[in-house]
Amino acid sequence: MLRGRHVSSPLAQAWLPGRADNGVVFSLVRPSAAALADLVRRQAACDLTYREVGATAGPMPPGYRHDRWELDLGAFDDGAFRRLAAGLRCWLPQRGAGFTIAPDAPVRVGLTFALVIPMPVGYVTGTGRVISVTDQPEEYGFAYGTLPAHPEQGEEAFHVARRGGRLAFTVTAFSRPRHPAARLGGPLTRALQVRANGSYLRAMRRAAAGEPD
Repeated sequence: MLRGRHVSSPLAQAWLPGRADNGVVFSLVRPSAAALADLVRRQAACDLTYREVGATAGPMPPGYRHDRWELDLGAFDDGAFRRLAAGLRCWLPQRGAGFTIAPDAPVRVGLTFALVIPMPVGYVTGTGRVISVTDQPEEYGFAYGTLPAHPEQGEEAFHVARRGGRLAFTVTAFSRPRHPAARLGGPLTRALQVRANGSYLRAMRRAAAGEPD
């Protein structure tokens, strides 16, 4: 069963090279590996853009849009759980949404990364940092927070876990626009985020069913 509400999502803004607080990279062509590596290197020296670090694990802070999406993946099975946890560790939902992740590395606490997001025209690249990882016998997940090269501020968490006799995948987030372009995006930015979350859920559903990507 899927539950959720609309949330905001990245909107392209001009990139001002040399600034740490540079919004988000927009390009008509997919960014090169070298450009992404340089962006990640610069962002690794930056602080997160919000104060409420870790709040997706408990009561979420006021002043943000709060969202929770949940997908029932069927009866709990240890083999399925392990397969989905391994996929989540390697960014399965994001890759299933068509995003590119740089560096191409498994999730770990402290990892600074860039997501390249296909848009109707061109690409948007936003940066984040993994702030926590949960690795338990019947639950796996991680949360990441936004860095300056991102049009919003906030946190998003992805978990696959046993819920009674069922297996569930959840996406939890709080966010708000940080840059004027994101605030001006209106319905378009919300529609793009809803589409991304739908892609996350479909990717996990396919993986749970053992279907190819």
